[in-house]
Amino acid sequence: MYFLRPHRSLAINLTRCRHFSSPIASPPPPSSSTKVPWLYKHDSPEENHPINAQTTATLQLLSWGRGSSGQLGGGTEEIRLYPSPVANLIVPDLHTIALSPGQLPSRSSENGDSGDEGLFEVGISCGLFHSSLLVNGNCWIWGKGDGGRLGFGHEYPVFIPTLNPRLEGVRCIALGGLHSVALNSLGQVLTWGYGGFGALGHSVYHSELSPRLVEGSWRSRITHISTSGAHTAAITESGELYTWGRDEGDGRLGLGPGRGPNEGGGLSIPSRVRALSAPVAAVSCGGFFTMALGVDGKLWNWGASTNFELGRGNKNGGWEPKPIPSLEDTPIIQIACGGYHSLGLTGDGKVLSWGYGGHGQLGHSSIQNEKVPRVIDALADQRVMYIACGGSSSAAITAEGKLYMWGNSKDSQLGVPGLPEAQPCPVEVKFLMEDDGLGPYHVLSVAVGASHAMCLVLRKNRM
Repeated sequence: MYFLRPHRSLAINLTRCRHFSSPIASPPPPSSSTKVPWLYKHDSPEENHPINAQTTATLQLLSWGRGSSGQLGGGTEEIRLYPSPVANLIVPDLHTIALSPGQLPSRSSENGDSGDEGLFEVGISCGLFHSSLLVNGNCWIWGKGDGGRLGFGHEYPVFIPTLNPRLEGVRCIALGGLHSVALNSLGQVLTWGYGGFGALGHSVYHSELSPRLVEGSWRSRITHISTSGAHTAAITESGELYTWGRDEGDGRLGLGPGRGPNEGGGLSIPSRVRALSAPVAAVSCGGFFTMALGVDGKLWNWGASTNFELGRGNKNGGWEPKPIPSLEDTPIIQIACGGYHSLGLTGDGKVLSWGYGGHGQLGHSSIQNEKVPRVIDALADQRVMYIACGGSSSAAITAEGKLYMWGNSKDSQLGVPGLPEAQPCPVEVKFLMEDDGLGPYHVLSVAVGASHAMCLVLRKNRM
């Protein structure tokens, strides 16, 4: 996730509306000559493998938006107005979507390595101008290479999904603005890319072209990570939160007076957020603020609030973690931060939003800011299972596998042609029905960057 600074010069025709159920403009038919590569096939599992003899499923990775740096993965500099396939995957039917930043772990995956054996995970992430795909511990990454953010040992761009041999056993990956973060199966954190403001946590401020282990002061495994433009957070299995990177006085690291920054507005050494009064299990980094979830679904946040990002009804920010008063009795199961706005998902599938709304990213049929969390009425008749934020856009996946998006559409990052630059209502993203024999689209996961987005869809179960 990355973000763009807000502007107030948008001129759009706003009406009271529910979510759209069909695109405003019909995209052209796909080329029959287009060949979608098979990036991963699990047709022949090894003998005695835990998933041997299970059925398999066909997944598809799609991308859309502006791809001037190769982040769409199609091999060229292009703009995709609607979701187009990047790669096909054959995976075990008993696969799971990798844990995302801001998402409480499921009960089946809470117990560290005791439940990890044979677990087959798939996940995606979008950064400012780069993208990644995680399949069974392996990481494909592509897009802009400046600063070494791709981790290949160089700074050249990569225009198609490319396996990074320097990453193994990856459980979660989070892409920032000019850097990247990964969590492996040993509970270790690796970072690489641009190191300004201490974003890498290596006690240095220069770039690292290859993944490098973060040597924090924690004494137990890391179970959760998140990152944003230039700050990063990690949670231990005991619920302790550590942060590092850019601070510059807005308090986004949550460390308090005298605990940073140590150079140029940043802190290069992971430091524990001691002001949290209870263990946390999930964290999400926004543009200039941070949010964390307790194991009981209680939400804490801190940092800048000039656009009501903290949801407390005022613009009073600060380094000290505090709960949102209006959510004290509302357990949250997932949080997502944009540049200047936030989303929260309740256990009964309702989506709340607050903060800056100038691009329509709050989904309330307007471009007004919201001072406190407010349920998105346009999604009230849907049970939402997953949420995501880009810099100034938002997304939700329903229990039926439908994808809705809203917010900034300037670079076609909402995947629906013909929308205004500021789309204030959730709109259903439609998929082209190609004659490829793979069946309907059931969306499993979505990731949103500043000007592009990707999703993983289930296309077909097979023997």
